[in-house]
Amino acid sequence: MTARFGARLAEAVAARGPLCAGIDPHPGLIEAWGLPLDASGLERFALSAAEALGEVASIVKPQSAFFEAFGPAGVAVLERVVDVAHDAGALVLLDVKRGDIGSTMAAYTAAYVAEKAAFTADAATVSPYLGFGALDAAVTAAREAGNGLFVLARTSNPEANALQRARLEDGRTVAQSVVDAAADHNAGAEPYGDVGVVVGATVAPGEVDLSRLNGPVLAPGFGAQGATEADLRAVFGDGLPGLLPASSRDLLRHGPDTDALRRAAQEVNGRLAGPREKDQ
Repeated sequence: MTARFGARLAEAVAARGPLCAGIDPHPGLIEAWGLPLDASGLERFALSAAEALGEVASIVKPQSAFFEAFGPAGVAVLERVVDVAHDAGALVLLDVKRGDIGSTMAAYTAAYVAEKAAFTADAATVSPYLGFGALDAAVTAAREAGNGLFVLARTSNPEANALQRARLEDGRTVAQSVVDAAADHNAGAEPYGDVGVVVGATVAPGEVDLSRLNGPVLAPGFGAQGATEADLRAVFGDGLPGLLPASSRDLLRHGPDTDALRRAAQEVNGRLAGPREKDQ
């Protein structure tokens, strides 16, 4: 039986560090690598990044949309990226942000995180904004397969403010209600559960209370998007279990030199691990 995602993630972070390395084949990055903006360029870009970053990061995060933009050939490359990253020793989080109800959500679940899923990833990002309860079957299927989910809670894009910071009748924000629902699924799990949340590294400190989550926290926005190690400490405190600062373009700009990519990821992991080691 496959070990739980939360346990596998904790083991990977302990061995490699907390960095979540994004693989976002943005057209500008592909061209900056001197590659053609077609399926062949996508393949060389993405597979090189997956091999290099997969050797040093605990988890890599391909952004599905950039692959889908190339049509069926791009999706085929995404499948290979998952395999290459796994072969290099990393876990894979597919950034797909799916969210729906009923049989449609069941189909998304079958594609990404259920037993014998079409993609052999370890986790996927999902949206709870059709109601967190619409994700319950996906949570169950992912857990039974030894996989995980990362649920959008408090993202840092300005367009999210009106929805995610809105207050419910009980006084909580919508974002906090998402975190609390994820925490209910993680109760009692060790070292932490399989249902993570997405909280931007650039949000204001204190916006969400993660103390009861008992699960991983994906923190996009680290690096080139503006958040520093000091910002991470301000938003998440010191030593939050399962914190995964995510960086993509700040790493990928070091390509196409794969050695430079590896060194960049290792350097970031070293900076992220430093304060934790001093606290122990």
